Amino acid sequence: MFEKLAAKLQEAIDRLRGRGRIGEEDLKSALREIRRALIDADVNVEVIRSFVEGVRERALGQKVLESFTPAEVVLATVYEALKEALGGEPRQPLLKERNLWFLVGLQGSGKTTTAAKLALHYKAKGRRPLLVAADTQRPAAREQLRLLGEKVGVPVLEVMDGESPASIRRRVEERARAEVRDLVLVDTAGRLQVDEPLMAELARLKAAMSPDEVLLVLDAMTGQEALAVARAFEEKVGVTGLVLTKLDGDARGGAALSARQVVGKPIYFAGVSERPEGLEPFYPDRLAGRILGMGDVATLAERVKAAGLEAEAPKAAKELTLEDFLRQMQQLKRLGSFSEILGMIPGAGKALPKGVEVDERAFRRLEAIVLSMTPEERKDPRILNGSRRKRIARGSGTTVQEINRFIKAFEETKALMRSLEKRRSRGLMGMFRR
Repeated sequence: MFEKLAAKLQEAIDRLRGRGRIGEEDLKSALREIRRALIDADVNVEVIRSFVEGVRERALGQKVLESFTPAEVVLATVYEALKEALGGEPRQPLLKERNLWFLVGLQGSGKTTTAAKLALHYKAKGRRPLLVAADTQRPAAREQLRLLGEKVGVPVLEVMDGESPASIRRRVEERARAEVRDLVLVDTAGRLQVDEPLMAELARLKAAMSPDEVLLVLDAMTGQEALAVARAFEEKVGVTGLVLTKLDGDARGGAALSARQVVGKPIYFAGVSERPEGLEPFYPDRLAGRILGMGDVATLAERVKAAGLEAEAPKAAKELTLEDFLRQMQQLKRLGSFSEILGMIPGAGKALPKGVEVDERAFRRLEAIVLSMTPEERKDPRILNGSRRKRIARGSGTTVQEINRFIKAFEETKALMRSLEKRRSRGLMGMFRR
């Protein structure tokens, strides 16, 4: 998500680079481009108006027109405005000794999956969560949560059809007390669209159970529609915070940029993948930096640590094998998509030629090629004769030509690394001679 918005915002700012000073018309032109980028991203109209006006006021307040580095000042100004639109300072739900949270939202928003992700997230922090499958509307919703609960190692209490709110509360309290559960996550009923029966049911359950937090799960792929849903839940049920799901999708990002300002509630978490671990605390400053191509090294470092990827002693170029290549590819996949990783490295996105995007499928094809090799072939590609290459092509669903190009590129990379190692070695020897 945000790739197109990021490209357009960066393009608007880059047009100011290389100039000594800019005039008022240059600033107006940049703001027009920023407005168009936000419109294309399906950002709420009121939010766009407020955002652009905020950037203009900040820019004039910082005397951009008198600055010798206008692009840098505008970039910093847009960054601050983006961060503010996304919520300013990061916020997280307040945890007490005992906690009961509701997850509300429409069917298909990722509510049930988010419940399991939250359970895993807080379990890793030492909490003892209990999942409550209270969505009796969607077929198999309770079964889905039970399976997810088994996957993340968290027990699930299933609500029965037609069970009263008072009965649900009593059973939840008894189970939490008996098993010493200090975080109860209730996956409430959903509908395909907002309607009165849904809101009335949620209101009754809320009145009976008095949750500490009501988290609205919004599908970021739904665009402006998500904002109408958010308003309805806030008015009828009362929302304390938001969880945006599918931020790893290809939506334009308007909901994410509009939700907080339209609903007036903080965004607590963002769903970044379908995996149980694919939930992250929402940091407005980090997302603003990624949108503007400034990277997000902090999140990347956290993912590396969470994935347990410890730094290995570097191998000499001559010792590198395709087995090493495969292991590094699989480790990178645990951090997220390659596009995502590039977006977190400052300047990495701009290193790609304009219009060129990371082809995730190409990486999967390379992985398939190596997986189709025997251990001996991975250690020494020189034994790959014609018949072996045909066998690997059949096993990986590729062609012999692709395998030839891959092996050639791998050997050329090793040769380049050997050359660099020799240069470094000669440089060190020269230092000792002095």
